[in-house]
Amino acid sequence: MTSTETEDPSTLDPLTTAAYHVTVDGGRDSFYALSIEREDSDTAYLMSDTVVALDEMR
Repeated sequence: MTSTETEDPSTLDPLTTAAYHVTVDGGRDSFYALSIEREDSDTAYLMSDTVVALDEMR
């Protein structure tokens, strides 16, 4: 079970981010992915393959 208590942000390591353009099927298809991670934790991360520019959401 995961704790629901809020941690003090000033005591946490900063978040790191990375963006990827992934090509599959020998170059026939590709997608974008975004990773957001906390360096001080192996279990605190978010990985998404549905990255969309905010401009496209308007």
